[in-house]
Amino acid sequence: MGIMERHQTFYDHYYSQQQQNGLIPPHHLLQPPDHDDLDHDHQPADPLYLSSQRSLQSVASLTSSKSHHQNHLHQYCLISSFTPHSSYVSSIAVAENLVFTGSSDREIASWNNHINNNHHNNNNVVLTAGNGAVKSLVVSGDKLFSAHQDHKIRVWRISSSSSNNNNSNNNNNNNKYTRLATLPTLGDRAAKLLMPGNHVTIRRHKKSTWVHHVDAVSGLALSPDESLLYSVSWDRTLKVWQTTDFKCLESVHNAHDDAINAVAASSDGHVYTGSTDSKIKVWKRNLGDKKLSLVATLEKHKSGINALAISSDGTVLYSGASDRSVVVWERKDIGEGKNDMVVLGALRGHSKAILCLSVVSDLVCSGSADKTVRVWRGVERSYSCLAVFEGHTGPVKCLTAVIDDRSCDDDHDVSCLVYSGGLDCEVKVWQIIVPNLL
Repeated sequence: MGIMERHQTFYDHYYSQQQQNGLIPPHHLLQPPDHDDLDHDHQPADPLYLSSQRSLQSVASLTSSKSHHQNHLHQYCLISSFTPHSSYVSSIAVAENLVFTGSSDREIASWNNHINNNHHNNNNVVLTAGNGAVKSLVVSGDKLFSAHQDHKIRVWRISSSSSNNNNSNNNNNNNKYTRLATLPTLGDRAAKLLMPGNHVTIRRHKKSTWVHHVDAVSGLALSPDESLLYSVSWDRTLKVWQTTDFKCLESVHNAHDDAINAVAASSDGHVYTGSTDSKIKVWKRNLGDKKLSLVATLEKHKSGINALAISSDGTVLYSGASDRSVVVWERKDIGEGKNDMVVLGALRGHSKAILCLSVVSDLVCSGSADKTVRVWRGVERSYSCLAVFEGHTGPVKCLTAVIDDRSCDDDHDVSCLVYSGGLDCEVKVWQIIVPNLL
């Protein structure tokens, strides 16, 4: 067998295993990297090596090793590390005093968010549902929404026990979780089943109602008022759900040409989707319309897009892809009450694919297949990398970041907590303190 055939056999085995683990979309949607990109003397060091492509050289870099504000960093450190699951951590979310993680073996764990090194000793709650990885988690009030590899979205009610209400310093997680619904709901399915117009073709000789996802649900996002839930899937659809009665309001069929990996909703009503087809699409429901309209297609990445994040004011979009770059898009007024997203530049520093992004305050956090988390800050459109968090022994699959009001008494400083989950099955909690520039 020649070297090309051996590499093709390796690709086939690799993609089959990663699809089963919920790491990548179905095999037929992916293109393996050029054989010239491989080091023929070594096998990949980690399973996501093959998803890392050449760096995006067509976009100007926004980073500088001599940035004027880099030296004003106060401190950062690892404050906790623990293993909530026996399989890799696929999703993570933080809401008030609770932290949630999803795993590749259908588990959802929760624990109280106390800053110490003993998270694993707390009375954690573990839920199991469906099959395969828990791909995404979002929290709205007392509801937890989870996206699953088995094509379903599940809704859980978070109920606080009386012991928690009576003792705010209790370190035990005494919350109770009740499954409220599995989306699409039985009522939604039954209502659509009898009408032929509600059926769409999902593959040759097979149809399904439009309320169903027919492949892994890869991402979730809430509207600013949390009345709507947006879901995206490897089936190439974008769906809109009500968070009150869980009814599916809309499904955008073939929203992309390939699997959709990420979704983000901005405060100005725009919804962004990122896909393996290397495109970001911008959607919005115009005044008086009942359905989302495609308002723009952003094309700058040269490889699959894995993550999206938006600044708090909705004016800046960050996209992370397998080309190792985080592209920064800025909203620009083009007149007549219209605006457009234009490329400001790229953040470079990771040596492998960008797998996840999170924005907190004016900081941008990126997790990568290179096993690190980087924290970036932009001042006057010039960005610097404030910190590189090293410690994971596998690719960083998910992260989230929140303001930490409990640890910083100085109004001149901002303290943030960054939670990262990896293929090493570990969750790490990092603290970073920076000057308050807002």
